[in-house]
Amino acid sequence: MSSDDPTAIQDGPPGYPAPSRKPVPTSTDDRTADAGPVDPSGQLLVRIAEGDAVAFEQLFTNQSSILMAVIVRIVKNRTLAEEVLQDCFTEVWTRCAGFDPARGTGRAWLVTLCRRRAIDCVRSVQSQQDRDLADGLRTSAEAAEGVEQTVIDRAESDRTVSALKILPQEQSRPIVMAFYQGLTHTQISEDLKVPLGTIKSRIRDGMKKLRDELEASR
Repeated sequence: MSSDDPTAIQDGPPGYPAPSRKPVPTSTDDRTADAGPVDPSGQLLVRIAEGDAVAFEQLFTNQSSILMAVIVRIVKNRTLAEEVLQDCFTEVWTRCAGFDPARGTGRAWLVTLCRRRAIDCVRSVQSQQDRDLADGLRTSAEAAEGVEQTVIDRAESDRTVSALKILPQEQSRPIVMAFYQGLTHTQISEDLKVPLGTIKSRIRDGMKKLRDELEASR
């Protein structure tokens, strides 16, 4: 199977495991008593590269718990680790032709793949947080003479509190979290379980209404 042609596969993920067709060794021991070194995971990877969905099912069953532990240690978040594991096994299914038994065991190849994916995930999350922080700082600087600064400067004023009360809760709550509690847009999105783009839109629209209200009440 070509490592770049997942369409050549007749069945398999997403939605694994697949229905069984033939027995697959389940042992994860590295040696047998009289056959010398064996590599069960490597044998399964070779079969997966040939389009064997049963081998994919067995590999997932045998190795997913071990690989999940590897990923969790890096990303420090169970939900995020599950997403990374899903991505890893998708890559196993579509690109495992890149596995070379002569260069190491199947499990070592899987662990390396999962570590790389987990590290990429951590970097991506950190990069997003950095972008949110930079965006927040830039917005604050650009609005130094606008309503954001007015809200901060007059956080305790009756006029600002009254203006906040006219906003729908879906707008006022993220504004309070952003400007009074110091949370980033990403943190607000996670706390409220609302998409990041929606949070940014609600804050932007809410701040415009606040500006209009504060200017009208001067």
